[in-house]
Amino acid sequence: MKFHLRKDDFVSLGKGKDKGKKGRILAIFPKEATALVEGVNFVKKHTRPKKVDRQGGILQKEMPIAIANLAYFCLKCQKPAKLGRRCLEDGTKVRFCKKCGEIVK
Repeated sequence: MKFHLRKDDFVSLGKGKDKGKKGRILAIFPKEATALVEGVNFVKKHTRPKKVDRQGGILQKEMPIAIANLAYFCLKCQKPAKLGRRCLEDGTKVRFCKKCGEIVK
């Protein structure tokens, strides 16, 4: 499955408990249609001590969030925006912000 967002894109959340927060995509999971976003959707996981190397307690970790709840955040116009595709003169395809026209790497 193809998505309009890619790894290392800066995104804004539109729904959920972290609505309005922004972060960079660390990983995308196409089968589940989710993405792991830096600094967003933290959950607390309770762990038991195992063997000698790991201490028990409450860990805080980031969990994936649905891609449908994410929007690309344009750093030039400082707004969430949709992405379009365009072919340049040399034949390369690029993505661009539909609000300001800035080309996305």
